[in-house]
This record gives sequence, structure tokens and C-alpha cells, in this order.
Amino acid sequence: FVPMTVGGGIRSVEDATQVLRTGADKVAINTAAVTNPGLITEIARRFGSQCMVLSVEAKQIAPGKWEAFTDNGREYTGLDVVDWVKKGVAMGAGEVLLTSIDRDGTRKGFDLPLIRAVTEAVSVPVIASGGMGEPSEVVGAVEEGGADAVAMADILHYQRATIGDVRAVAKAAGLNVRDYDC
Repeated sequence: FVPMTVGGGIRSVEDATQVLRTGADKVAINTAAVTNPGLITEIARRFGSQCMVLSVEAKQIAPGKWEAFTDNGREYTGLDVVDWVKKGVAMGAGEVLLTSIDRDGTRKGFDLPLIRAVTEAVSVPVIASGGMGEPSEVVGAVEEGGADAVAMADILHYQRATIGDVRAVAKAAGLNVRDYDC
């Protein structure tokens, strides 16, 4: 079972309902959660916390400090990432999709201090995103950062590695990955 999470343009409980009725298992919300934090609670109450994914775009503003952004890292929110994630989880988010805007698309590896700061602050699963350049970097995101999962795009889109390559590296490092034969 691979849960399908859909994000982008979800601004209301009605939008979430429509996406879930068409087959999504979870909804990821960033901008609407920032502008209306109560939406996190509304969606969690209606569909369960496991369905409500808080999507956070983070930019480093000082050593050990990150600000949450919206609109693909273009719009400032003034929110401290760690504080925002704690608040979002307290309001009902059952998972966090954490994207490092500084690393996204750079192929320079995951922002391990950012991931660690967030995973140490909350008890819900955290998905690390942004910067994966090599299959081996999944190991650091999980072991050093404490991520429960990783999101990857560039490495697959540009065929620098396959999902099988990443899975093999993770398995060789002792990470718990599902066996998959194709």
C-alpha cells in the first residue's frame, strides 16, 4: 500500500473532500494552512489526523533558524519553521512534508540540520524533501535527520537514479524498506 497524498490549491474542507473522493488518501496543505490555521483542525476532525499533511517550505534565515514560506519559497510568512510545525501538529496535522527551499533542485543533499530540528520537535512522521542528489543521501535523511520518509523528484526526473537504486542503497544500509520485485 502506497498512500497517495495530493497538495496544491486545497483551500477549504470542500476542496479536501473533493480530492479525497477522487481517490487521494491524504491532503497536503501549505498556503491555506498559513492563512487559515483552523483549516488544519477542520480537516483533521472531518477525516482524521492521518489524512492532514502539513506542507512546510523552509528557508534558512540564520544558523539553526528557518522561516516558513509559501508560493514555492517566494512569499514570506514570518513564521519560525519549528514553532509552526509544533502548532500545526497541535492543531491536528498527522504528518509533515518538509521541503528545504535552499536545497530544492540543487542536488546538494538534504538539509540535515533542518530535518533534525523538526523531527526532534514533533512526534508525527516527517517526510524530507529538497536536495537529493545521490541515492545514498536517503540514509542520512533517515539516520541523521530522523526523517520517516523522503520525497524525491529531480533524481528520478533526470534519470540520475531509479527508485530501485534508492531502495537498494536504503536496504543495504539497514533501513526498513518494503521488498519489491518487478
